Amino acid sequence: MKKLITLSAAVITALSLFSCGSTNGSGSQPKEESSAVTAQDIGSPAPVKTDSSDFRTYVSNTYISTGNNYWVDSADSVTYRAYFPVEEYGELEYKFYFSNTVDSTYDDGKHGYVGQVGEGYTIENAFIADGGTSVEDEITGYSPVTFSGSTERQVSGGETFWSDPVSFDVPEGHFLVWEWTVTGQGLPATSMSNLTKTLADYGDGKGMVYCDQLPLPQLIGAKRDVKYRISAVGDSITQGCQTQFMEYEFWAARIAQRLGSQSSFYNCGLGWSRTSDIAAGGDWISRAAQSDVVIVAFGTNDIISGEYGGDGGNSADEILQYLRTVVTRLKDEGCSVIVFSAPPEDYRENMEAVRKEYNEKLPELCQELGVTLFDFASYLSAPEDPAHALYGGHPNGEGGQIVADAFVEEFGTFLGIE
Repeated sequence: MKKLITLSAAVITALSLFSCGSTNGSGSQPKEESSAVTAQDIGSPAPVKTDSSDFRTYVSNTYISTGNNYWVDSADSVTYRAYFPVEEYGELEYKFYFSNTVDSTYDDGKHGYVGQVGEGYTIENAFIADGGTSVEDEITGYSPVTFSGSTERQVSGGETFWSDPVSFDVPEGHFLVWEWTVTGQGLPATSMSNLTKTLADYGDGKGMVYCDQLPLPQLIGAKRDVKYRISAVGDSITQGCQTQFMEYEFWAARIAQRLGSQSSFYNCGLGWSRTSDIAAGGDWISRAAQSDVVIVAFGTNDIISGEYGGDGGNSADEILQYLRTVVTRLKDEGCSVIVFSAPPEDYRENMEAVRKEYNEKLPELCQELGVTLFDFASYLSAPEDPAHALYGGHPNGEGGQIVADAFVEEFGTFLGIE
C-alpha cells in the first residue's frame, strides 16, 4: 500500500510522498528518454531490479553506510568486525542483504569500479552481538546469522541474497556488532573512512587489528514499524567521511538522529562516487529505491574525476544528464526525490565554474522533473564567498548540524521529525 502526503507548495510544488516499488515486487522499468543517459552509455551492466518484498519488511537500522565502493583482492579465513549505532533499540527481528558487485568507483578505479563483479566467496560463519556502550566493553550475546538454515554459504559472482531472520536485543545506547569469517578472491567491500570501529583478524596470531576496508552486508535490516523510509545516495559527504571518529556528526547521521525510531534512514553514501556511477542502474540505486523518499546528493567527484573510464571531470551539462537518469529511475519506482545542490569545495577557478553552472541550472531540471531542490551549498558557505567551504570540503560536525537543522526546518513537519 502506498503512502500519500500532500506537502505545502511553499516547500514542495505539486509533490506527494509515495512508497517505492509495486506491491508485487516487480516494479517498473526506467522510462526511455532521448535526453537520459543509459547504463550502456557509461559501459556498465544493464539496470538491476532488486526484489522489494523483504525491503518493505526489513528497513535500515543504522545510518552507517555499508555499500560496496572498494575491492579486497583476497581473504583466507579472515574474520571482519564492525560496530554499528542503531536507530531503534530493543528486541527486533534482523535480516541482512548482500550484493556481490561493486556499487561505485573508488578514486581512479584501481581499488574498485562501478559494476565490478565479485569473484565468489565462502561465508564460513556470521554473527551479530552486543558491543556494549564502548568499544572497550566486552562483546556479549553472540547470535549466529544463518543462510537457508546453514551457518555456511557459497556466494557466486554478482549474486544478491538475504540472510535468514534472527531476533536480537540491542539495549539502549549499545552498539550492534557484525562479525563474520570469509574466504575468497575478489570481494566487494566498504571503505569505511574511520566512521566507526572496524577490525579484522587475518589469522596471523595478531588478533583483531585495525581494518578500514572490509566486506559487509549492504543492509543492516530490521523489522520496524516506521512512518517513512528515507534513503540518501551520494558521495563521501553523504557517507560522512573525515568527521570525528565514532561521533556520527555528519549531516545524514544528524538527520537520522532527529528522525528517531519513527522513520528509518538508509545511508547509501559512498566515498569517491559520482552521479555516473549510480546512473549505471545497478543494485545500488535499486536498493535505495525501496524507500519512500530518496535524497540525491552528488557533484563533487563528478567535477573532479568524472565517470569511470572517462577522460576527466564532467561538465555541468554532463552531470545534469546523469542526474536526469537517476531521478527518472527513482520516480519511475514511485519515490519522492529531494536533490541537493553541489557543495563548495574551494575548487580551482575552472572547477568552481562547473559547480556554479551546475547549481544555476539545477533548479530548472528539478522543476522539469517534478522533484524538490534543497540548497545544500548555501548552508556550507557565506553569501559573500560562495566558493569557500566554511566547514571544510567534507563538512565537519558543525556544518553537519547546520545542514540537518535546515533540512528539518524545511521538511520536518511532513516527515514527522520533531
